[in-house]
Amino acid sequence: MPFKALNLSDQVLRGVQAAGYTDPTPIQLRAIPAVLTGGDLIASAQTGTGKTAAFALPILTRLGTHGRTRVLVLEPTRELAAQVETAFRDFARFTDLRTVAIFGGVGYGTQRTELRRGVDIIVATPGRLMDYLKERTISLQDISILVLDEVDRMLDMGFLPAVKDIIARCPRDRQTLFFSATVPPEIAAVASFALRNPTKVEIGVARSVNASVNHALYPVAFDQKFELLEALLAKTDFDSVLVFSRTKHGADKIARRLKAANHSVAVLHANRSQNQRIEALAGFKSGKYEVMVATDIAARGIDVAGVSHVINYDVPEKPEDYVHRIGRTGRAQAVGDAFTLVTPENAGDIRDIQRFIGQKIPELKLEGFDYKPIVARPAHVLDSKAGAHAKQSRQGGWQRFGGGGGRRRARY
Repeated sequence: MPFKALNLSDQVLRGVQAAGYTDPTPIQLRAIPAVLTGGDLIASAQTGTGKTAAFALPILTRLGTHGRTRVLVLEPTRELAAQVETAFRDFARFTDLRTVAIFGGVGYGTQRTELRRGVDIIVATPGRLMDYLKERTISLQDISILVLDEVDRMLDMGFLPAVKDIIARCPRDRQTLFFSATVPPEIAAVASFALRNPTKVEIGVARSVNASVNHALYPVAFDQKFELLEALLAKTDFDSVLVFSRTKHGADKIARRLKAANHSVAVLHANRSQNQRIEALAGFKSGKYEVMVATDIAARGIDVAGVSHVINYDVPEKPEDYVHRIGRTGRAQAVGDAFTLVTPENAGDIRDIQRFIGQKIPELKLEGFDYKPIVARPAHVLDSKAGAHAKQSRQGGWQRFGGGGGRRRARY
């Protein structure tokens, strides 16, 4: 079914065409008609499935022309807020509707100027929005559509009290839309007081990973992780690569070493200023930087076409984070690769990930790499969780994480 069959306005359809969209994704096919009815909605789908357009397109159609501030979209991170605002602007280019992004890390001046000019749509993070609400720069009395995007992420980041406060400040007679990758019990509790008889749309399995992503584990000694990362980059035919670190310090260290090895590298984590984060994302999108080193703040905050590889330099702490990290590649049916560097201490985490996604991940060795013997580090240098996993590994010997040795299509 083409977009023109979804009862979107002519101006919005022109924006869709200009943005290069051709056919709607499954989440768009099911969510757009539901939003157009004016009823409440809970929608869950994997990352990279087109959720932003699923709510932006029908909202723009419902708004029609410029007027009061009628739409509030809440996002968990600055990056997501900026990207969703850009999407609204792109789709609304043939209308007179105005959008502003409200988030921290930048000055208040430009945002206040945009608000004074009058906007139809506010895309905001909870913290900065609460600042404006407390100083009465923004009023939510005319909000007719409230969107909570990436709700599970907002709860993970501790925004529940602010989100509840913001919901309470909006008119009761409104349309409320929840979009999330997963719908855990905590979200159901929020939905119970925020939504009225919502339509439920679920695309795919909440724990599944994109079928177009090829996964591989690369067992390695801890003190050879960076050497293996360099070797993988040297032997891999990539377009752009996201490298994930568990910590901000680790991300900075990896980036410095990659720069010293003549890679063009950007860094993204919470200690970077907003201008630095914007520049890093823009440079990564444009191809100025071939590698982005990031912490999990970026796992749901980067929407970049053409990310061919995700490399987990550090195994994520939670299985859900693995799904969100690798969701940055293989988007929109493109093929992508997800490599994970694994040390003995990660044995338990890998088993958890494989149980969570319901599949075993093959182990590979990089041809020509001079591997050292792989042994667990002494327990006193590990945190308690990693130490427990190392103990299990020592007791049971070095075990294969994925079982089997399935072949995959490599880019070497």
